[in-house]
Amino acid sequence: MDTQVADTLLGSLIDGRYRIRGRVARGGMATVYTATDERLERTVAVKLIHSTQSQPGRAGLAGFVDRFTDEAKTIARLTHPNVVAVYDQGTHAGMPYLVMEYVRGRTLREVLTERRRLNPDEALAITEQMLAALAAAHRAGLVHRDVKPENVLVAEAPSGGPANLVDSVVKVTDFGLARAVEASTDHDSGNQLMATVAYVAPELVSNGRADARTDVYSTGIVLFEMLTGRVPYDGDRPIDIAWQHVDRDVPAPSTLVPGLPKVLDDLVARATRRDPAGRPADAGTLLAEVQVAREGLGNPNTQTAMLSAVADGPALAQPTMVVATVRPAERPTWARLPEGGGATRGRRRAVPDGDESLGSRLAGLRTRLLGESSGRLAVAAVVVVLGLVAALGGWWFGVGRYTDAPQLVSMTKAQAEAQAAQGGFTLRYADPRHDEQIPRDGVLTQQPAATDRILKGGTITLTLSLGPAKFPMPDVVGKEFDLAEADLVSAQLEVVKGTARYDDGLPEGVVVATKPEAGKEVKPGDEITVILSKGRAPVTVPNLVGKNLNEARNQIAQLGLVLVEPTYKQSDKPRDEVIGQSPADGSGVEKGAQIRLEVSEGPPLVTVPRVIDLPCQQAKQVLESQGFPVAVQFNPEAVARFQNPNENAQVPPGTQVTIGCF
Repeated sequence: MDTQVADTLLGSLIDGRYRIRGRVARGGMATVYTATDERLERTVAVKLIHSTQSQPGRAGLAGFVDRFTDEAKTIARLTHPNVVAVYDQGTHAGMPYLVMEYVRGRTLREVLTERRRLNPDEALAITEQMLAALAAAHRAGLVHRDVKPENVLVAEAPSGGPANLVDSVVKVTDFGLARAVEASTDHDSGNQLMATVAYVAPELVSNGRADARTDVYSTGIVLFEMLTGRVPYDGDRPIDIAWQHVDRDVPAPSTLVPGLPKVLDDLVARATRRDPAGRPADAGTLLAEVQVAREGLGNPNTQTAMLSAVADGPALAQPTMVVATVRPAERPTWARLPEGGGATRGRRRAVPDGDESLGSRLAGLRTRLLGESSGRLAVAAVVVVLGLVAALGGWWFGVGRYTDAPQLVSMTKAQAEAQAAQGGFTLRYADPRHDEQIPRDGVLTQQPAATDRILKGGTITLTLSLGPAKFPMPDVVGKEFDLAEADLVSAQLEVVKGTARYDDGLPEGVVVATKPEAGKEVKPGDEITVILSKGRAPVTVPNLVGKNLNEARNQIAQLGLVLVEPTYKQSDKPRDEVIGQSPADGSGVEKGAQIRLEVSEGPPLVTVPRVIDLPCQQAKQVLESQGFPVAVQFNPEAVARFQNPNENAQVPPGTQVTIGCF
């Protein structure tokens, strides 16, 4: 059990469903926790894949999450008693996770650490169940790529007793995980080898290719270790160990543990041949060989010879090497040999005595049919009819019921449905995905492919396009260029530098703007122009508001700035007084920068009322009530005979009006 130290996930709820209860183990690629599925009220194992954060930038690669999701779906379709079931998948805090069956038991690595090596019957029993799991995967087109004791779980034996490994249930885990991580590292780490070097097949080292025979090789190495207590090669560096698989043959287990039967040496040699063509084609083929070997080892004479041969050899952790007799009828249904296989293979079955009378009767019938002409004609007719039926049946089942799949790729969804309906086909839709070339709802792929054979009226699976992958432009304003560039590159955007400009609020080298702006829709591969700050400009704009236009013009010229033609606006300020400016005072600008001023054109004009022929005192009151200062000439007690400005004249507010009274 891994020590739980300051693990922030303990007690947390993932995806609103899985309550983390404890940490089971932590490895190079993932950490395994026990959790409670609060929806179904069962204990599960949660594997959190953290290797995507071990190398900068990998977590941002959409390819890894997509490949991991695809692998999880494939693994979930594997239904087999020796495969750890996958229930769910998702992401938590940017890290993908799998929800799996919780197996109560130990890894084969822990068993070997405790026992060092196993009896042949135990080793073969575990190998059988490993191969049964791998055979199911190979039939589904899935290659494990990382078979090793750490990925083999030995559950508690149904018959009880921790040492009874023959009856233990073995489950294989981590199908496809190495492949998903390897696919995400190809771009960054130069095809780094995602396999454990002690068990890696030669072809994975030399050319990076893997198929079902790769898993066969790794299983052979695991069998070697169970029989001998060690792996065949060691070295100071992992690469040295890996290349020994390419350059050397795996030694026979009996060279390390004298007395092991030759059939075990042959099994290991067959499974670990350096040339993949020399190995069993897949795990199912090797499983049949292991079962035959195990049944042969159950022979009492073989057991006696083994006990005698190992009497002076190294002691096992358990005191016996007796191989349990295994009869085909006692195997679970998933591990039984076909009828006539195993120990009975190659031997003709004796005919029971009771069948001889039936044979005599059949011989008599043959004589009667072929001895008469009518009988011979009847037999010939039957043969002809049966031949025609066989020919027609063979044509129908082999050719007649098939047709060619139509070409649907690049069509729109509606066009594909119409074309399929015309041919009588049924359509299914796989998960859609983004594509830069095919527009949304266009057909990306079809299965079976165009012109491939398909049953008339069969089902065609289509994958539709989501169109180009678009997302909001990241906001990098205010970040230094290196950080902004890293964010944009991780989003698969192309970065170019634009012309830098002065900015009063941001220091030199910091992003002041981007084209397109933050929040605009972009897609992978788009070119983003980044504009950096040159810092504060060298000239500070003075405060010109409240100054006369001529005074402001002189001050602007002295600073080496350029005054744009002023804009006049109505204002209660005196005419030619500056009432606004751009840029604002205190702003930094370069020499030669343009300054724009708003200038008052004075208050709105008012109309002078008529006061002629009014008594002088009344005329004065009328003018003053409308805001005009009044100057009276001659006799204040007389009648107003003239006024200046004249009646209805348009004058600025506060203009003095002179009246003459006599």
